[in-house]
Amino acid sequence: MARLPRLTLAGHLHHVIQRGNNRQPIFADPEDREIILALLADNAPKHGVAVHAYVLMDNHFHLLVTPGTAEGLPRLMQAIGRRYVQYFNWRHARTGTLWEGRYRSTLLQPERYLLPCMAYLDLNPVRSGEVAQAADYPWSSHAHWVGLRHDRLLTPHALYWALGNTPFAREAAYGALVQAGIGVHVQEALTASALSGWALGEPKFLQDLQGDTPRRVTRGQAGRPPISSKSS
Repeated sequence: MARLPRLTLAGHLHHVIQRGNNRQPIFADPEDREIILALLADNAPKHGVAVHAYVLMDNHFHLLVTPGTAEGLPRLMQAIGRRYVQYFNWRHARTGTLWEGRYRSTLLQPERYLLPCMAYLDLNPVRSGEVAQAADYPWSSHAHWVGLRHDRLLTPHALYWALGNTPFAREAAYGALVQAGIGVHVQEALTASALSGWALGEPKFLQDLQGDTPRRVTRGQAGRPPISSKSS
């Protein structure tokens, strides 16, 4: 069966995952990570993509973005993917592919999943055992959103602005949210949705989303519809 095209719609929140081929490292040192962040910062505005959050792990990275056009996200990922592989192969004297096929992504309902997904990204290094606190990891957007540094790559989502009336209030509220963590169910749902390509949200959101695209946004139920029976 042919795989479904990626679900990409302008103006919607997208969770993106790009993995290394065979789970191999895609970053060898801090310079590699700086390069891909610079590529994202330079190319996201060119393609009309607002980047709200990111985390760079050793063998994969996550992005949380809102593209302004349906073509913006694919063009951004193609641009940074090609440039980064050329750089990585040249710098580390290697050849061949770096990525595990095409990137994975899906749509999220912002009101329900924007802030949990931001926290999910920030906590990825904590879950992997690399650091004890999200603030200890230098290769995520966490430090920006809690006021520890400024990151030119990032664009605040309206729901982040709604966390408080001042920068300090927003930073404190977001820091508390990350500190509280997210449930295992939410964590698993965010991972599964991005890897499968099925949208994640409440029924009304999914119904409205389906009206904007001919591509199915959720997995259909397997098998035939149930046959109704009447009691005698």
